[in-house]
Amino acid sequence: MTIPDTVHDAVRAATAAAEASAVRIRELPDLDTIREVDDLFRVIWRPDPNNPPVSNELMRVLAHAGNYVVGAYLGDRLVGATVGFLATPIGRTLHSHVTGVSAEVRGRSVGFALKLHQRAWALERGLDTITWTFDPLVRRNAYFNLAKLAARAVQYLPDFYGEMGDDINGTGASDRLLVRWDLDAPEVAAACDRRPPGAGHGLLVPTPPDIEGLRKADPALADEWRMRLREVLGTHLAGGAEITGFTRDGDYVVTRDPRLVQHGAP
Repeated sequence: MTIPDTVHDAVRAATAAAEASAVRIRELPDLDTIREVDDLFRVIWRPDPNNPPVSNELMRVLAHAGNYVVGAYLGDRLVGATVGFLATPIGRTLHSHVTGVSAEVRGRSVGFALKLHQRAWALERGLDTITWTFDPLVRRNAYFNLAKLAARAVQYLPDFYGEMGDDINGTGASDRLLVRWDLDAPEVAAACDRRPPGAGHGLLVPTPPDIEGLRKADPALADEWRMRLREVLGTHLAGGAEITGFTRDGDYVVTRDPRLVQHGAP
């Protein structure tokens, strides 16, 4: 059977990314390795003990049912993991539920290697789209998803998970942006070869430099940032505007009706 060029190129890019990060990425089908993922996620998020990002039991059954449960190893140490499941449209989409990377390997592009592995895995199975959500106030995640990976924001989801109560999300509402990654799009293929698109031009919508620190130091101001971003991005996306990029300075780039009034920071 001939492997399509898109799949071949995706596997090549994923292999190169893993080698550049010096990690080995593999599926985790057994309970012992799944428990390693649970331990890693608890260190990263520091959640309420009764509310982990994803339970061992759920990861076990997702892996057993052929979904995506994968870890990145630096030597023998698990330093990153991601969990996803098949979603609608059936036969086309994987939803990536949670991804975490240890602070000890920050800066080594392990998250990039995991996403490229995920893309190759999905394309090998005939899927063409991956979706996921992220906190729109976290600059590094917005830049990674929209600029580095060339994913597209498609919907603003207010308080998507409810109060999460961990050290990263705090105790406020859990607003999220839903993004779609069109796996065979030219701009996505280029981004996976480390040639991401430019941010483009449009309305600049700012984000705070460190929302996680702000949530601890000044929860009221952090909440004001969230409500302002919800108003601006939510309104523009619902009205047919598009988020066309994210700048290195921490601004969303929104292409919208020029008659709308620009919104600033709180």
